[in-house]
Amino acid sequence: MAVRTRILSGMRPTGRFHLGNYLGAAKNWVELQDRYECFYFIADYHALTTEPDGHKAEDKVFDLTADLLAVGIDPKRSVLYLQSKVPEVAELTLLLSMVTPLSWVQRVPTFKQMAKQHPDNVNLGLFSYPILQGADILVVKGTGVPVGKDQLAHLELVREVARRFNRTYASVLPEPHALLTETPLIKGTDGKKRMSKTVGNIVGVTDDPEVIRKQVHSMVTDVKRPRRSDPGHPRQCNVCAFYKYFFDDWQHYWDLCRKAEIGCNDKKKILAERLIERFAPFREARSELSPELVTSILDEGSARARDVARQTLREVRTAVGLPA
Repeated sequence: MAVRTRILSGMRPTGRFHLGNYLGAAKNWVELQDRYECFYFIADYHALTTEPDGHKAEDKVFDLTADLLAVGIDPKRSVLYLQSKVPEVAELTLLLSMVTPLSWVQRVPTFKQMAKQHPDNVNLGLFSYPILQGADILVVKGTGVPVGKDQLAHLELVREVARRFNRTYASVLPEPHALLTETPLIKGTDGKKRMSKTVGNIVGVTDDPEVIRKQVHSMVTDVKRPRRSDPGHPRQCNVCAFYKYFFDDWQHYWDLCRKAEIGCNDKKKILAERLIERFAPFREARSELSPELVTSILDEGSARARDVARQTLREVRTAVGLPA
């Protein structure tokens, strides 16, 4: 029996899913389960870099885990775990930092972006998060990482750190490769920025139908179309952009828009009902997930991930010259 490639990906606990989470990551995670040995984690350590009070993330951990399970992450086929329940990742972060030149981390552009978003809490953890990110991958010896092109620089840093560790001590850590995915830019209801809870421009996935309707009806549409009788510009319309993801016959609706045979409010109503219909099975599956069940699934997955991490740390400590 062929050994499947082990892949690793994580998501910060920011609460219930929105379309950006689903289309940008979770949908792909579900599909990858058929081809790879998947390790997926809730990145609560990473969350501390911008929200240092872990108590505030407790409900968000449940929400994210429940949504992942509802949309199709199968704990029998994947290892779904909580990052902080694998403390070996923190030790590996420390040991990797000993062989990582400061200049390598300074060149990562995301730090400056995050510092602008959180000017009152520019901490060392925020600066060194790429090393923690690398430890997440390497502690379970992930050899594949699903990323978009905008994440390639981050993964290349992980590869360089693993290479330097192996050259300094012993060949222990794999150099993970990218599994390039088409990660669409999902704009929020404002039609400008990436969909984000921080910005408040989201459309939910497992929220109640009335919530989804309200969110969709708040979306900015075709700013170049002042009147219902004027022809629309679907290529510039954020609502029309979502038709590509949820309608096989999206071109039909685009043509109706161009001919002024359908208005912006009509498009919102149609989109909202399609989303409610499409995600109904997810809402039903989520309603059956109790906090106790979700906790037990995370505990079991975390134990499985920690078994792998402990073995990695034994090898790493032996290579470095520390007691194993």
